Amino acid sequence: MNEDFLHYVWQYQKFDTLHLKTTKGEALHVIQKGQHNKSGSGPDFKEAILKIGDQKWAGQVEIHRQSSDWYAHHHERDTNYDNVILHAVWYDDVEVFDANQNPIPTLIISDCVQSKALENYQALLSHSGQRWINCANDFHSFSDFTFENWLERLYIERLEVKSQVIQQLLAASKNHWDAVCFQYLARNFGLNTNGEQFLKIAESINYKIIQKLQAQPHQIEALLFGQSGLIPNQVEHPDVKRYQQDYVFLKEKYQLTPRQEKLEFFRLRPSNFPSLRLAQLAALLAKKNHLCERMLQVNSQQEARDFFKIELSDFWKTHYTFQKESKKSSKKLSRSFVDLMVINTIVPLKFAYHQHFGQLDFEKQIFPLISAIKPERNSIVTTFEKLRHHKMKSAVQSQALIHLKKNYCDQNRCLSCNFGLKLVRG
Repeated sequence: MNEDFLHYVWQYQKFDTLHLKTTKGEALHVIQKGQHNKSGSGPDFKEAILKIGDQKWAGQVEIHRQSSDWYAHHHERDTNYDNVILHAVWYDDVEVFDANQNPIPTLIISDCVQSKALENYQALLSHSGQRWINCANDFHSFSDFTFENWLERLYIERLEVKSQVIQQLLAASKNHWDAVCFQYLARNFGLNTNGEQFLKIAESINYKIIQKLQAQPHQIEALLFGQSGLIPNQVEHPDVKRYQQDYVFLKEKYQLTPRQEKLEFFRLRPSNFPSLRLAQLAALLAKKNHLCERMLQVNSQQEARDFFKIELSDFWKTHYTFQKESKKSSKKLSRSFVDLMVINTIVPLKFAYHQHFGQLDFEKQIFPLISAIKPERNSIVTTFEKLRHHKMKSAVQSQALIHLKKNYCDQNRCLSCNFGLKLVRG
Protein backbone atom coordinates (compact mmCIF):
# COMPACT_ATOMS: atom_id res chain seq x y z
CA MET A 1 0.00 0.00 0.00
CA ASN A 2 1.42 3.37 -1.05
CA GLU A 3 1.69 5.95 1.74
CA ASP A 4 0.30 8.60 -0.63
CA PHE A 5 -3.02 6.74 -0.53
CA LEU A 6 -3.03 6.82 3.27
CA HIS A 7 -2.44 10.58 3.17
CA TYR A 8 -5.34 10.89 0.73
CA VAL A 9 -7.63 8.83 2.96
CA TRP A 10 -6.84 11.01 5.98
CA GLN A 11 -6.92 14.34 4.14
CA TYR A 12 -10.31 13.65 2.56
CA GLN A 13 -11.58 11.51 5.45
CA LYS A 14 -12.35 8.56 3.21
CA PHE A 15 -13.34 6.22 6.03
CA ASP A 16 -16.22 5.46 8.35
CA THR A 17 -15.90 8.57 10.53
CA LEU A 18 -18.80 7.59 12.82
CA HIS A 19 -17.32 4.38 14.19
CA LEU A 20 -13.59 5.01 14.48
CA LYS A 21 -11.70 3.25 17.26
CA THR A 22 -8.05 3.13 18.24
CA THR A 23 -6.24 -0.17 18.65
CA LYS A 24 -7.01 0.15 22.41
CA GLY A 25 -10.74 0.25 21.62
CA GLU A 26 -11.19 3.94 22.45
CA ALA A 27 -13.70 5.92 20.38
CA LEU A 28 -12.00 8.38 18.00
CA HIS A 29 -13.68 11.51 16.67
CA VAL A 30 -11.90 13.79 14.18
CA ILE A 31 -12.78 17.39 15.02
CA GLN A 32 -10.10 18.90 12.79
CA LYS A 33 -7.98 16.71 10.51
CA GLY A 34 -5.05 19.18 10.46
CA GLN A 35 -2.99 20.83 7.73
CA HIS A 36 -1.22 18.53 5.30
CA ASN A 37 2.54 19.01 5.68
CA LYS A 38 4.07 18.72 2.20
CA SER A 39 7.54 19.91 3.16
CA GLY A 40 8.78 16.40 3.93
CA SER A 41 10.04 17.48 7.35
CA GLY A 42 8.07 16.69 10.50
CA PRO A 43 4.71 14.95 11.01
CA ASP A 44 2.33 14.57 8.07
CA PHE A 45 -0.61 16.60 9.43
CA LYS A 46 -0.23 19.53 11.79
CA GLU A 47 -2.69 21.36 14.03
CA ALA A 48 -5.15 18.48 14.23
CA ILE A 49 -7.84 18.33 16.92
CA LEU A 50 -9.12 14.89 17.96
CA LYS A 51 -11.33 13.47 20.67
CA ILE A 52 -10.03 10.13 21.91
CA GLY A 53 -12.28 8.55 24.49
CA ASP A 54 -13.41 11.44 26.70
CA GLN A 55 -10.28 13.53 26.14
CA LYS A 56 -9.81 16.25 23.52
CA TRP A 57 -6.30 16.50 22.03
CA ALA A 58 -4.57 19.10 19.86
CA GLY A 59 -1.40 18.15 18.01
CA GLN A 60 -0.06 16.28 15.03
CA VAL A 61 -0.96 13.14 13.08
CA GLU A 62 1.72 10.88 11.62
CA ILE A 63 0.88 8.36 8.90
CA HIS A 64 2.80 5.21 7.97
CA ARG A 65 2.29 2.08 5.92
CA GLN A 66 3.10 0.03 9.03
CA SER A 67 3.54 1.16 12.61
CA SER A 68 7.15 -0.11 12.83
CA ASP A 69 8.09 2.59 10.29
CA TRP A 70 8.01 4.96 13.27
CA TYR A 71 11.20 3.33 14.50
CA ALA A 72 12.60 2.67 11.01
CA HIS A 73 12.45 6.44 10.41
CA HIS A 74 13.88 7.17 13.90
CA HIS A 75 10.98 9.39 14.93
CA GLU A 76 11.50 8.35 18.53
CA ARG A 77 14.74 10.38 18.50
CA ASP A 78 13.25 13.44 16.76
CA THR A 79 11.69 16.16 18.95
CA ASN A 80 9.57 17.28 15.98
CA TYR A 81 7.42 14.22 16.70
CA ASP A 82 6.94 14.82 20.43
CA ASN A 83 3.44 16.22 19.90
CA VAL A 84 2.03 13.41 17.74
CA ILE A 85 -1.43 12.60 19.09
CA LEU A 86 -2.35 9.86 16.58
CA HIS A 87 -0.44 7.30 14.53
CA ALA A 88 -2.53 6.26 11.50
CA VAL A 89 -1.27 3.07 9.79
CA TRP A 90 -2.33 0.43 7.28
CA TYR A 91 -0.72 -2.42 9.24
CA ASP A 92 -0.21 -2.42 13.00
CA ASP A 93 2.84 -4.60 13.63
CA VAL A 94 4.33 -3.02 16.76
CA GLU A 95 3.22 -0.72 19.57
CA VAL A 96 4.72 2.77 19.37
CA PHE A 97 5.70 4.95 22.33
CA ASP A 98 6.42 8.67 22.67
CA ALA A 99 9.53 10.21 24.27
CA ASN A 100 8.01 9.69 27.75
CA GLN A 101 7.34 6.03 26.99
CA ASN A 102 3.58 6.56 26.77
CA PRO A 103 1.84 4.56 24.02
CA ILE A 104 0.73 6.72 21.07
CA PRO A 105 -2.91 6.12 20.06
CA THR A 106 -3.05 4.18 16.80
CA LEU A 107 -5.72 4.01 14.09
CA ILE A 108 -5.63 1.10 11.63
CA ILE A 109 -6.85 2.69 8.39
CA SER A 110 -7.31 -0.65 6.59
CA ASP A 111 -10.10 -1.52 9.06
CA CYS A 112 -12.22 1.51 8.21
CA VAL A 113 -11.31 2.79 4.73
CA GLN A 114 -14.19 3.24 2.28
CA SER A 115 -14.14 0.29 -0.12
CA LYS A 116 -14.94 2.47 -3.14
CA ALA A 117 -11.92 4.73 -2.53
CA LEU A 118 -9.67 1.66 -2.24
CA GLU A 119 -11.13 0.07 -5.39
CA ASN A 120 -10.67 3.25 -7.43
CA TYR A 121 -7.11 3.66 -6.23
CA GLN A 122 -6.19 0.05 -6.96
CA ALA A 123 -7.80 0.28 -10.41
CA LEU A 124 -5.78 3.40 -11.21
CA LEU A 125 -2.46 1.83 -10.23
CA SER A 126 -3.20 -1.72 -11.34
CA HIS A 127 -1.33 -1.22 -14.64
CA SER A 128 1.53 0.81 -13.22
CA GLY A 129 4.61 0.25 -15.36
CA GLN A 130 2.54 -1.23 -18.20
CA ARG A 131 0.87 1.94 -19.45
CA TRP A 132 2.65 5.15 -20.50
CA ILE A 133 0.79 6.87 -17.65
CA ASN A 134 -1.58 5.28 -15.14
CA CYS A 135 -4.62 7.24 -16.33
CA ALA A 136 -3.92 6.74 -20.06
CA ASN A 137 -7.35 5.25 -20.72
CA ASP A 138 -9.12 8.12 -18.92
CA PHE A 139 -6.96 11.09 -19.94
CA HIS A 140 -9.43 12.15 -22.65
CA SER A 141 -12.33 12.24 -20.17
CA PHE A 142 -11.31 15.23 -18.06
CA SER A 143 -13.31 18.35 -18.84
CA ASP A 144 -11.56 21.24 -20.59
CA PHE A 145 -12.04 23.33 -17.44
CA THR A 146 -10.36 20.72 -15.22
CA PHE A 147 -7.62 20.12 -17.79
CA GLU A 148 -6.70 23.75 -18.46
CA ASN A 149 -6.84 24.88 -14.83
CA TRP A 150 -4.63 22.05 -13.58
CA LEU A 151 -2.12 22.61 -16.39
CA GLU A 152 -1.89 26.31 -15.57
CA ARG A 153 -1.17 25.45 -11.92
CA LEU A 154 1.44 22.89 -13.04
CA TYR A 155 3.09 25.50 -15.23
CA ILE A 156 3.42 27.88 -12.28
CA GLU A 157 4.89 25.00 -10.27
CA ARG A 158 7.40 24.40 -13.07
CA LEU A 159 8.39 28.08 -12.98
CA GLU A 160 8.85 27.86 -9.21
CA VAL A 161 11.24 24.91 -9.69
CA LYS A 162 13.20 26.85 -12.33
CA SER A 163 13.31 29.93 -10.13
CA GLN A 164 15.14 27.92 -7.45
CA VAL A 165 18.13 27.60 -9.81
CA ILE A 166 17.99 31.33 -10.49
CA GLN A 167 17.85 32.15 -6.78
CA GLN A 168 20.91 29.95 -6.20
CA LEU A 169 22.80 31.84 -8.92
CA LEU A 170 21.63 35.12 -7.38
CA ALA A 171 22.97 34.17 -3.96
CA ALA A 172 26.31 33.07 -5.44
CA SER A 173 26.64 36.36 -7.37
CA LYS A 174 25.72 38.46 -4.31
CA ASN A 175 22.47 39.71 -5.88
CA HIS A 176 23.99 40.75 -9.21
CA TRP A 177 21.02 40.32 -11.53
CA ASP A 178 22.95 41.11 -14.73
CA ALA A 179 25.45 38.37 -13.85
CA VAL A 180 22.60 35.93 -13.18
CA CYS A 181 20.98 36.77 -16.51
CA PHE A 182 24.30 36.17 -18.29
CA GLN A 183 24.80 32.81 -16.56
CA TYR A 184 21.23 31.60 -17.07
CA LEU A 185 21.23 32.76 -20.68
CA ALA A 186 24.51 30.91 -21.30
CA ARG A 187 23.10 27.76 -19.71
CA ASN A 188 20.14 27.74 -22.07
CA PHE A 189 22.21 28.60 -25.15
CA GLY A 190 23.92 25.27 -24.49
CA LEU A 191 20.56 23.49 -24.60
CA ASN A 192 20.21 20.08 -22.92
CA THR A 193 23.47 18.71 -24.33
CA ASN A 194 25.90 21.45 -23.26
CA GLY A 195 23.82 23.56 -20.89
CA GLU A 196 25.63 22.71 -17.68
CA GLN A 197 29.02 23.13 -19.35
CA PHE A 198 27.99 26.55 -20.69
CA LEU A 199 26.83 27.55 -17.21
CA LYS A 200 30.22 26.63 -15.70
CA ILE A 201 31.98 28.63 -18.41
CA ALA A 202 29.80 31.65 -17.64
CA GLU A 203 30.35 31.25 -13.89
CA SER A 204 34.11 31.35 -14.49
CA ILE A 205 33.83 34.87 -15.97
CA ASN A 206 33.16 37.92 -13.81
CA TYR A 207 30.34 39.74 -15.58
CA LYS A 208 32.16 43.03 -15.04
CA ILE A 209 34.68 41.83 -17.64
CA ILE A 210 31.85 41.42 -20.17
CA GLN A 211 30.72 44.96 -19.39
CA LYS A 212 34.23 46.36 -19.89
CA LEU A 213 34.51 44.62 -23.27
CA GLN A 214 31.10 45.80 -24.49
CA ALA A 215 32.57 47.79 -27.40
CA GLN A 216 34.95 44.98 -28.41
CA PRO A 217 32.86 42.05 -29.67
CA HIS A 218 35.90 40.10 -30.92
CA GLN A 219 37.37 40.09 -27.42
CA ILE A 220 34.07 38.87 -25.93
CA GLU A 221 34.24 35.98 -28.42
CA ALA A 222 37.87 35.29 -27.46
CA LEU A 223 36.90 35.35 -23.78
CA LEU A 224 34.11 32.77 -24.16
CA PHE A 225 36.08 30.54 -26.53
CA GLY A 226 39.20 30.72 -24.38
CA GLN A 227 37.38 29.86 -21.17
CA SER A 228 35.69 26.96 -22.94
CA GLY A 229 39.00 25.60 -24.23
CA LEU A 230 37.77 25.59 -27.83
CA ILE A 231 40.46 27.79 -29.41
CA PRO A 232 42.81 25.42 -31.27
CA ASN A 233 46.58 25.83 -31.26
CA GLN A 234 47.37 24.36 -34.68
CA VAL A 235 45.01 26.29 -36.98
CA GLU A 236 46.78 28.89 -39.14
CA HIS A 237 43.74 31.00 -40.02
CA PRO A 238 44.45 34.68 -39.15
CA ASP A 239 41.16 35.06 -37.24
CA VAL A 240 41.97 32.02 -35.10
CA LYS A 241 45.44 33.42 -34.36
CA ARG A 242 43.79 36.65 -33.28
CA TYR A 243 41.47 34.72 -30.93
CA GLN A 244 44.56 33.06 -29.47
CA GLN A 245 46.35 36.37 -28.96
CA ASP A 246 43.31 38.15 -27.53
CA TYR A 247 42.61 35.35 -25.08
CA VAL A 248 46.22 35.22 -23.85
CA PHE A 249 45.99 38.96 -23.20
CA LEU A 250 42.61 38.70 -21.40
CA LYS A 251 43.69 35.67 -19.39
CA GLU A 252 46.73 37.52 -18.04
CA LYS A 253 44.94 40.82 -17.49
CA TYR A 254 42.00 39.34 -15.56
CA GLN A 255 43.79 36.34 -14.01
CA LEU A 256 41.40 33.87 -15.62
CA THR A 257 41.40 30.12 -15.14
CA PRO A 258 40.01 28.34 -18.23
CA ARG A 259 37.30 25.76 -17.50
CA GLN A 260 38.33 23.37 -20.29
CA GLU A 261 34.81 21.89 -20.27
CA LYS A 262 34.22 18.82 -22.43
CA LEU A 263 31.72 20.16 -24.94
CA GLU A 264 29.66 17.72 -26.97
CA PHE A 265 29.47 17.94 -30.78
CA PHE A 266 28.48 14.32 -31.42
CA ARG A 267 25.03 13.83 -32.99
CA LEU A 268 24.31 17.57 -32.92
CA ARG A 269 23.21 19.45 -35.98
CA PRO A 270 25.82 22.03 -37.05
CA SER A 271 23.40 24.83 -36.04
CA ASN A 272 23.63 23.53 -32.44
CA PHE A 273 27.42 23.06 -32.33
CA PRO A 274 28.69 24.63 -29.08
CA SER A 275 31.26 26.69 -31.01
CA LEU A 276 28.51 28.39 -33.02
CA ARG A 277 26.23 28.82 -30.01
CA LEU A 278 29.06 30.53 -28.09
CA ALA A 279 29.67 32.83 -31.07
CA GLN A 280 25.97 33.74 -31.11
CA LEU A 281 25.98 34.30 -27.36
CA ALA A 282 29.04 36.55 -27.69
CA ALA A 283 27.29 38.58 -30.40
CA LEU A 284 24.27 39.04 -28.16
CA LEU A 285 26.38 40.08 -25.16
CA ALA A 286 28.28 42.61 -27.29
CA LYS A 287 24.98 44.12 -28.38
CA LYS A 288 23.21 44.26 -25.01
CA ASN A 289 24.24 46.33 -22.02
CA HIS A 290 22.05 46.41 -18.89
CA LEU A 291 21.24 42.78 -19.71
CA CYS A 292 18.68 42.11 -16.97
CA GLU A 293 16.75 45.31 -17.61
CA ARG A 294 16.58 44.54 -21.33
CA MET A 295 15.38 40.97 -20.74
CA LEU A 296 12.68 42.08 -18.31
CA GLN A 297 11.37 44.50 -20.94
CA VAL A 298 10.56 41.66 -23.36
CA ASN A 299 6.77 41.35 -23.30
CA SER A 300 5.88 39.95 -26.72
CA GLN A 301 7.14 37.57 -29.38
CA GLN A 302 8.18 40.46 -31.57
CA GLU A 303 10.13 42.07 -28.74
CA ALA A 304 11.83 38.72 -28.13
CA ARG A 305 12.82 38.46 -31.80
CA ASP A 306 14.17 41.99 -31.68
CA PHE A 307 16.11 41.20 -28.50
CA PHE A 308 17.74 38.11 -30.03
CA LYS A 309 18.48 39.71 -33.40
CA ILE A 310 22.24 39.41 -33.83
CA GLU A 311 24.94 39.80 -36.46
CA LEU A 312 27.80 37.31 -36.34
CA SER A 313 31.39 38.18 -37.13
CA ASP A 314 32.62 37.33 -40.64
CA PHE A 315 34.55 34.28 -39.43
CA TRP A 316 31.43 32.58 -38.06
CA LYS A 317 29.41 33.33 -41.18
CA THR A 318 31.68 30.82 -42.93
CA HIS A 319 32.33 28.40 -40.04
CA TYR A 320 30.48 26.11 -37.64
CA THR A 321 33.75 25.10 -35.97
CA PHE A 322 37.24 26.55 -35.86
CA GLN A 323 38.68 23.78 -38.00
CA LYS A 324 36.46 23.66 -41.09
CA GLU A 325 35.10 26.32 -43.44
CA SER A 326 31.47 26.13 -44.56
CA LYS A 327 29.22 27.84 -47.07
CA LYS A 328 28.61 31.46 -46.10
CA SER A 329 25.36 32.13 -44.24
CA SER A 330 24.14 34.63 -41.65
CA LYS A 331 23.58 31.91 -39.00
CA LYS A 332 21.11 34.13 -37.19
CA LEU A 333 19.06 32.70 -34.35
CA SER A 334 16.01 30.89 -35.72
CA ARG A 335 12.48 31.69 -34.60
CA SER A 336 12.17 28.27 -32.97
CA PHE A 337 15.38 28.88 -30.98
CA VAL A 338 14.14 32.32 -29.92
CA ASP A 339 10.89 30.74 -28.74
CA LEU A 340 12.93 28.26 -26.68
CA MET A 341 14.84 31.17 -25.15
CA VAL A 342 11.54 32.83 -24.22
CA ILE A 343 10.23 29.60 -22.68
CA ASN A 344 13.40 28.59 -20.83
CA THR A 345 15.13 31.90 -20.12
CA ILE A 346 13.12 35.11 -20.45
CA VAL A 347 9.94 33.90 -18.72
CA PRO A 348 11.65 32.07 -15.80
CA LEU A 349 13.87 35.12 -15.19
CA LYS A 350 10.90 37.50 -15.24
CA PHE A 351 9.04 35.16 -12.86
CA ALA A 352 12.00 34.84 -10.46
CA TYR A 353 12.80 38.56 -10.56
CA HIS A 354 9.28 39.77 -9.78
CA GLN A 355 8.78 37.02 -7.21
CA HIS A 356 12.08 38.00 -5.52
CA PHE A 357 10.90 41.59 -5.09
CA GLY A 358 7.32 40.62 -4.14
CA GLN A 359 5.89 42.18 -7.30
CA LEU A 360 4.72 39.09 -9.18
CA ASP A 361 1.50 39.44 -11.18
CA PHE A 362 1.38 36.24 -13.23
CA GLU A 363 -1.64 37.24 -15.31
CA LYS A 364 -0.03 40.50 -16.46
CA GLN A 365 3.72 39.86 -16.40
CA ILE A 366 4.01 36.20 -17.45
CA PHE A 367 0.89 34.68 -18.99
CA PRO A 368 0.46 36.95 -22.08
CA LEU A 369 4.04 36.30 -23.25
CA ILE A 370 4.21 32.54 -22.69
CA SER A 371 0.67 31.88 -23.95
CA ALA A 372 1.59 33.48 -27.29
CA ILE A 373 4.35 30.89 -27.85
CA LYS A 374 3.43 27.74 -29.76
CA PRO A 375 3.69 24.46 -27.83
CA GLU A 376 6.94 22.54 -28.14
CA ARG A 377 7.00 19.45 -30.30
CA ASN A 378 8.48 16.47 -28.46
CA SER A 379 7.51 12.90 -27.64
CA ILE A 380 5.92 13.79 -24.29
CA VAL A 381 3.66 16.48 -25.74
CA THR A 382 2.66 14.48 -28.82
CA THR A 383 1.79 11.40 -26.73
CA PHE A 384 -0.40 13.48 -24.40
CA GLU A 385 -2.07 14.99 -27.47
CA LYS A 386 -2.88 11.50 -28.75
CA LEU A 387 -4.40 10.56 -25.39
CA ARG A 388 -6.34 13.83 -25.26
CA HIS A 389 -7.38 13.69 -28.95
CA HIS A 390 -6.44 17.28 -29.66
CA LYS A 391 -3.46 19.61 -30.03
CA MET A 392 -2.15 21.71 -27.17
CA LYS A 393 -2.82 25.46 -27.35
CA SER A 394 0.43 27.05 -26.23
CA ALA A 395 3.78 26.63 -24.47
CA VAL A 396 1.93 26.96 -21.15
CA GLN A 397 0.33 23.58 -21.77
CA SER A 398 3.37 21.87 -23.32
CA GLN A 399 5.59 22.98 -20.43
CA ALA A 400 2.97 21.87 -17.91
CA LEU A 401 2.67 18.45 -19.56
CA ILE A 402 6.45 17.94 -19.44
CA HIS A 403 6.33 18.78 -15.72
CA LEU A 404 3.32 16.49 -15.21
CA LYS A 405 4.98 13.50 -16.88
CA LYS A 406 8.35 13.81 -15.13
CA ASN A 407 7.24 14.90 -11.67
CA TYR A 408 3.88 13.17 -11.25
CA CYS A 409 3.19 10.35 -13.75
CA ASP A 410 6.69 8.82 -13.77
CA GLN A 411 6.74 8.86 -9.96
CA ASN A 412 3.21 7.45 -9.51
CA ARG A 413 2.18 10.63 -7.68
CA CYS A 414 -1.40 10.20 -8.87
CA LEU A 415 -2.87 11.35 -5.56
CA SER A 416 -0.95 14.62 -5.76
CA CYS A 417 -2.39 15.22 -9.24
CA ASN A 418 -5.83 16.70 -9.83
CA PHE A 419 -6.47 14.16 -12.60
CA GLY A 420 -5.60 11.20 -10.37
CA LEU A 421 -7.64 12.61 -7.49
CA LYS A 422 -10.66 13.00 -9.73
CA LEU A 423 -10.47 9.35 -10.78
CA VAL A 424 -9.97 8.02 -7.25
CA ARG A 425 -12.84 10.11 -5.89
CA GLY A 426 -15.07 8.68 -8.63
